[in-house]
Amino acid sequence: MNSYQNKNKKISINNVSKSYDGTKILDNISMDVYEGEFVSILGPSGCGKSTIFNLICNLTGTDSGDINVNGKISYMYQKDLLLPYKTIIDNVALPLILNKKSKKEAKEIVNPYFKVFGLSGYENKYPNELSGGMKQRANFLRTYINSDDIMLLDEPFGALDSITKLSMQRWLLEVKGRVNSTIILITHDIDEAIMLSNRIYVISQKPASVKKEFIVNKTDNNDKKMEQVIKLKNEILSLL
Repeated sequence: MNSYQNKNKKISINNVSKSYDGTKILDNISMDVYEGEFVSILGPSGCGKSTIFNLICNLTGTDSGDINVNGKISYMYQKDLLLPYKTIIDNVALPLILNKKSKKEAKEIVNPYFKVFGLSGYENKYPNELSGGMKQRANFLRTYINSDDIMLLDEPFGALDSITKLSMQRWLLEVKGRVNSTIILITHDIDEAIMLSNRIYVISQKPASVKKEFIVNKTDNNDKKMEQVIKLKNEILSLL
């Protein structure tokens, strides 16, 4: 049993189907996400994962089924979308300023988080002075500032090289240990999903349906951990 099921349900997707221009994208998808969980939606590129996020955010409507969201959502895209003419602290504070906070007050609110998110010393840098990984840290912090409740991550490390990507995945796990946000990640990277998640929903090619849900059991025993990862990866590969 998933231990998070004792907590509040933050997102419930019930028998949702969606088509665009006569092409069926999602076919009777059902998923639940609980408070504090890290859930990955894993599937091939182009299978409709981003469509699920668009439906959760109510950017488009379902053809059938329903989605219930209990909380405030923030959405982090793969591209960092930092404004090049603003400093990092001004970029991070932007959601608060758009919500009518003064620039001074917004900076005072976000400033303590720079240490938590490993960005101390970068407050007054500009995006072109940061590496790809540091830009994504700033992007993640801005997403968190917009809402620390439910965070949707759309393949946030997909554009990074493999070494930076692994470093960012480890960093994200460390940050997740310090905050209680509910996080949903969409990815086509099996290793990433296993490393980061409490649960994984594996979905098929279009029209996408849920093929299987996996609970990722965490352990400190390195030998047992490797054995579990190999077994889980093989099970997921057999579905894709």
